[in-house]
Amino acid sequence: MKRAVLMLALVLAPGVSAQTAASTRLSAKDLQSDVAILRRAYETLHPGLQRYNTPEQMDRAFRDLGLEFQRDRTLAEAYLAFSVFAAKVRCGHTYPNFYNQTDAVQDALFRAGRVPFYFRWLDGRMIVTRSFAADPRLRAGTEVLSINGHPAATILERLMTVARADGGNDAKRVSYLEVQGTDRYEAFDVYFPLFFPSSESWMTLRVRNQEETTLQVQPLTDEQRLAPIKGREEAREGDTPIWDFRLDAGVGYLRMPTWALYDSKWDWKAFLGQSFETLVKSQATNLVIDLRGNEGGQSVGDVILSHLITKDLPEQSLTRRVRYRKVPDDLVPYLDTWDPSFKDWGSSAVDSKDGFYRLTRYDDDERGSVIKPALPTFKGRVWVLVGASNSSATFELAQTVQQNRLGMLVGQPTGGNQRGINGGAFFFLRLPGSKIELDLPLIGTFPDGDRPDAGLEPDIQVIPTVEDIASGRDAEMEAVRAELKK
Repeated sequence: MKRAVLMLALVLAPGVSAQTAASTRLSAKDLQSDVAILRRAYETLHPGLQRYNTPEQMDRAFRDLGLEFQRDRTLAEAYLAFSVFAAKVRCGHTYPNFYNQTDAVQDALFRAGRVPFYFRWLDGRMIVTRSFAADPRLRAGTEVLSINGHPAATILERLMTVARADGGNDAKRVSYLEVQGTDRYEAFDVYFPLFFPSSESWMTLRVRNQEETTLQVQPLTDEQRLAPIKGREEAREGDTPIWDFRLDAGVGYLRMPTWALYDSKWDWKAFLGQSFETLVKSQATNLVIDLRGNEGGQSVGDVILSHLITKDLPEQSLTRRVRYRKVPDDLVPYLDTWDPSFKDWGSSAVDSKDGFYRLTRYDDDERGSVIKPALPTFKGRVWVLVGASNSSATFELAQTVQQNRLGMLVGQPTGGNQRGINGGAFFFLRLPGSKIELDLPLIGTFPDGDRPDAGLEPDIQVIPTVEDIASGRDAEMEAVRAELKK
């Protein structure tokens, strides 16, 4: 316990809070009250609290959080403390969600300058994939050795304390801390300025190409960071296609950067139907489904799978469990959600055992769902490009494809976890003292038998190199092309 408290104290050492939030102080009394509400809500409602932790470990995590709030804290310090706590749950859907914070919290914490480049972590090295800086020495393939004097290894180590992932899947945590222009808020953009604040108007980078050199670059503003993806963000909220489908020499390519289409007016089901119709009519022999960078969202995978099968396909045998039948009245004021029925499962929650109810609401039978075939049916070979980002609905698609031999997974090990994940339905837990929100997944999926504490290993493993990034070579697609030639 002393070691855990010491580590948290180091994380939240004086000076770590962002300047934008320095004047916003939260009383210890309010924060202690928030911890009590958080503990009651998570222990009562969270189905995965002890999936990867013992009761003693979770008790220690709650107590450490309470000790951290024995004195007043800034908003930034509180946000970091809640983030460190949430990461200890080891659930990819449990964190202070950037998108669900109030405007005031977002404005205070998420507007600091951004690094002027995209990057990936390759074997712990920060490798630029795209530069927005004026200096030509910062380009794709450049290794960033330090930022403002902080070594890249130190930055990664510190940020891993807040990275969300399921169980022991550290590859997902590392992927989560990359910047690839995939979302409006990216974890590195949020947490780096909170852990390593700076009052300078420039960033000092120590970089290496053929030789080491020091650069001074202008950070990007929030608006500049969003500019390259503005069109996609606007399309997501409108009726413009978000995915890309093309056909070349009998090979179809379906690029799907996101399945988060909850607010979109676009008819994605019709798009998929038309894409498969084009594949079949053209007598295409191969289909590449590119899921790289896609965490998940809606159950798009079920629609894709329906066009790859000719008979009913039972999904993996999973038991859906919830911790409650009806939310206690004292917690209701702190919980928001899009579906009020989540507050009372009623007769859908059955067979109370070991602190869980089995949830039948989403099942065709008591063991799981069945995917039914749909026309047109594509009978060619399927290649699914995967990586550590695939941790929710995209993980589930990859798992179904691999287990039923419907295609080949190409890329890096996935996110998610074979022992099951938590999600499906959510409460947004809004803590009244700090005004910070934490996501609270409500449905735990539990497979039969012992499963590895890991994501899925691809059928064809491809590890991109610095040289691939520098030259713009798509290593995963090159691997697929090599297979097609055999």
